[in-house]
Amino acid sequence: MAGRLLFVAKPMRARRLLRRRTVHAIAAVCVTLGALVLSDLISVTVPAPASDGPAHHGRRGFRNLDPEYAYSLRSRVVHVVGRPPARLRGRPLELVPNDGRALRDPLAAPLITWIGHSTFLVQVDGVNLLTDPIWSSRTSPVPFAGPRRLVPPGLRFEDLPPIHAVLISHDHYDHLDLGTVTRLARAHHPTFFVPLGLRAWFEALGIRSVVELDWWESGRIGALTMTAVPAQHSSGRSLLLDDQNARLWASWVVTAPDRRLFFAGDTGYHGGFVDIARRYGPFDLAALPIGGYSDFRHHHPNHLSPEETVQAFEDLAATLLVPMHWGTFELNREPFREPPDRLMAEALRHGLEERVAPLSPGQTIRW
Repeated sequence: MAGRLLFVAKPMRARRLLRRRTVHAIAAVCVTLGALVLSDLISVTVPAPASDGPAHHGRRGFRNLDPEYAYSLRSRVVHVVGRPPARLRGRPLELVPNDGRALRDPLAAPLITWIGHSTFLVQVDGVNLLTDPIWSSRTSPVPFAGPRRLVPPGLRFEDLPPIHAVLISHDHYDHLDLGTVTRLARAHHPTFFVPLGLRAWFEALGIRSVVELDWWESGRIGALTMTAVPAQHSSGRSLLLDDQNARLWASWVVTAPDRRLFFAGDTGYHGGFVDIARRYGPFDLAALPIGGYSDFRHHHPNHLSPEETVQAFEDLAATLLVPMHWGTFELNREPFREPPDRLMAEALRHGLEERVAPLSPGQTIRW
């Protein structure tokens, strides 16, 4: 009898294990799909401005200013679910060895180091600044599923110099990473500069040193002025999609006594680049995205193609272009070499090839 019960129990345990694994697999697929949708991301159009506020303030949340902008929930889901398998990506990016030692010494000139994706360490006039920092292995609401990191960070978190300020462009998971933000707050106690609507998210984590700004508003730290400027994108972190565009998105201008830097964050091409240059340019350096465009044959509403990046660079009247938002996570589907190769080809057509500096993760240059 005992032998028969044992014989029956084993298949039952096997079936329970199979069911658990199946549920976990389905959950992982759902989370991955949700993370892809949220990270690239859905933009539920806010059609009308608030009557008593700036034009980019909607009746609920925020909106893009281009009257032709369209990136609906339906179109985004169709692109994510219906797109063909990604092409072979080729060989991943190679890191430049960087133990951070030289970055912790007194600096003779402003430096910029590419950590990966949209994360830079910017060092100028005694201020160490991070942009959209992410050291996590996935861009996802959960650590076990979602788009994974393909290339390690160019600088270990432990090798960072003291961080005084952090710029956040918007709340998507590949730009606002919970694990990294909380770790920075514990280890470095920086001031976080964020777009309108994000202060409450930080304060819920117990992070109080937050400067929240609307487009065209500025805050200061040390000798630097941080100004939030228009971008064409979207926002939202909830898998229920109930917070779409509830928080603002922004690009950033960093103004030092003798340097000006433009950090795009995440943006599609828009006419506002010219206005930004008129108000705050010319720029010594423009950090501009070049990946994530391949779901659209022509103009992606929320991301720049390499060709549009060159146009934005010219609009901004910048001296040096440093590309970003490519080759780091599974979010972008382009082969590793395609975005920088297309960027350099377009720059060559415009006679700008000597003003473009594609970095390897971990690489530091003067600016």
